[in-house]
Amino acid sequence: MPSFKVSACTADHIGDRSEQQDRVAVLTSPRHPQGLLAVVSDGMGGRTGGRMAADQVISTVTNLFRDMSEGDAGGLRGLLKTMADEAHTVIRLSALSSEKEPHATFVALIVRRDYAIWAHAGDSRLYHIRNGRLLHRTEDQTYAAYLRAAGREQQALEADRKYRHMLVSALGLARPPDLVINEASDLQPGDAFLLCSDGLWAHFADIEFGEMLAVLTPREASGELVRLARQRAQGRGDNLSLAIVRLDVAEAA
Repeated sequence: MPSFKVSACTADHIGDRSEQQDRVAVLTSPRHPQGLLAVVSDGMGGRTGGRMAADQVISTVTNLFRDMSEGDAGGLRGLLKTMADEAHTVIRLSALSSEKEPHATFVALIVRRDYAIWAHAGDSRLYHIRNGRLLHRTEDQTYAAYLRAAGREQQALEADRKYRHMLVSALGLARPPDLVINEASDLQPGDAFLLCSDGLWAHFADIEFGEMLAVLTPREASGELVRLARQRAQGRGDNLSLAIVRLDVAEAA
């Protein structure tokens, strides 16, 4: 089993909004030795509803990762599903009658030794990059993406213009989230994962993430991504948040 040096960094920015409704965290836990969890959540739903929803996601994920072992949850896949399901339930129960329906995106990654598993609902993304090459990117669960998958390209283009932020799956909506789970069991030195909200990825081509994560440390890349996103937003930027996890060759003892 290979041994890696794992480095991670998070960053967020309020953008040009009046309130930060994105939340991000990187966590470790004694219940998961040699494991690390990263999570990003973009809250939506009124003046305080979005912030509350994203807070509930981070709180629920933190508590479950701290309190539940892999065995308790029936495996890491089961743990990620439990996190999403419980956060969804808490948001639904915490909804304020004076708000729009609060909901939040969810993208979470668990890395343990040479194995990674991730889950997402909504349009916050995960990118898996190896030495600058994109191996995987999650698919956005938006109305436009739904239309495009159904072969309705012209309607999808119209939805991109009019309903860019309309989600067909997220935590806190009336129907349970359509949680998508993927995994990689052959991690190698040079692998990196980027989790981010649409306030970041909207300003970049996929290839730019690969090029940057191939040459910069997570801390350096985080700072550069925020700087470029703010520059490209030209005063009209959304909240943004990101987490980067990178694997390198372990230093000799």
